[in-house]
Amino acid sequence: MPRILIVEDEAIIRSALKRLLERHDYTVSEAGSAEEASQLELKGFDLIISDLRLPGEPGTTLIAASSPVPVLIMTSYASMRSAVESLKQGAVDYVAKPFDHAELLETVERILHKQSMQQSPPPDITDAGGGRQTMIGNCVAMQQVYTRISKTAPADVTVLVLGESGTGKELVARAIHQQSKRAKAPLICVNCAAIPETLIESELFGHEKGAFTGASAARTGLVEAADGGTLFLDEIGELPLDAQARLLRVLQEGEIRKIGSVETRHVNVRLIAATHRDLRALSKTGEFRLDLYYRLNVMQIELPPLREREDDVLEIADILLDKACKRHERTGLRLSRAARQDLRDYPWPGNVRELENALERGVILAEGHLIHPDDLGLAPITARPHAPSTTTPTTSGSADNTAEENEDDLSLEDYFQHFVLEHQDQMSETELAQKLGISRKNLWERRQRLGIPRKKTARRPG
Repeated sequence: MPRILIVEDEAIIRSALKRLLERHDYTVSEAGSAEEASQLELKGFDLIISDLRLPGEPGTTLIAASSPVPVLIMTSYASMRSAVESLKQGAVDYVAKPFDHAELLETVERILHKQSMQQSPPPDITDAGGGRQTMIGNCVAMQQVYTRISKTAPADVTVLVLGESGTGKELVARAIHQQSKRAKAPLICVNCAAIPETLIESELFGHEKGAFTGASAARTGLVEAADGGTLFLDEIGELPLDAQARLLRVLQEGEIRKIGSVETRHVNVRLIAATHRDLRALSKTGEFRLDLYYRLNVMQIELPPLREREDDVLEIADILLDKACKRHERTGLRLSRAARQDLRDYPWPGNVRELENALERGVILAEGHLIHPDDLGLAPITARPHAPSTTTPTTSGSADNTAEENEDDLSLEDYFQHFVLEHQDQMSETELAQKLGISRKNLWERRQRLGIPRKKTARRPG
């Protein structure tokens, strides 16, 4: 999700612009002046939108300070000459106030898309077995991930990687480590969900001999083993509260204390954490420490689910299929046309991991030289029953998300169902989402809720 910084001294304009951008799935931060903005990590944003005239330094001072992050300047109609000057100083574009919402959103989308086209190539990674591999995918969302990796890796700050299970969070951690100044030091990977709660503190922080029953010898913890390098904690949302408190001390003071010891040791560790859960929501229920969340969330990288990477699915499938064929010594296997269509249409709740498993099944079960849909073993998308239409569908408006379900929502759902069923044979999922004014993710969720399966014969862009 692109991160945007708004620098505007008028609170009303700033708040209105923030609400507009957040409604369109952007993550937004605010500042009231260039001085206030400069206290933030400017290079961590994907775009800065700044008023030209601010208290103190003008908005153009942010252009050099944030480079190569693009800066979009806002100015009044009376200051067009100043706007042109800002372009000469390196601003990516300008918008005149009062601005049209649609025009502003189009400008923002165009800048971010252009920026993503100039991003870093997919990073090469050495996997746990010592083999080389490259992150796969060229969609806009993945290009933003590659850029965030290349910017974040040298900065030696804590990173929080977000994404559903199976999206490749450990690959991101390996890429960050191998592009960092710590690349020659160890990378220690720990899955917090795979270690019993009674043992996790001992595993992470170590223990002295006799510290508890069964501690027959002293043990060095994984945090200490990562000293000088990088510690990757996957599924950090599963970390018990006592271990969270110890980890917070590592981040704040750079200190660890083994279980059963009175002495502390200093460690120099870069932490990369990953989770598929909402840590802020967990903090509200007392399951995750809010102060630890703030310590972890210095830089954030969000991995898109596979269902939002439609153009990447078949490219990933071909590479994974080739690896599976080599493992099982079945060279020459190919996906049938129907199997390829099924792979592209399937919503992949298990993401890349589920795709890899499906291809593994296909290689094992295929009888001839082609892998057919039945060989993949994909679960059918079950249709959910929905209430019959009781109102006439509207022909205007949009299927925007609503915060609450109410009686008026029925006509919107009827319109959504009518529109999708009427146009899905001629439009791709991306085109349908754009026409409805919603995201592809929201389109998929509404299909599931209303029981409208995707047509496998729908035309797709080449």
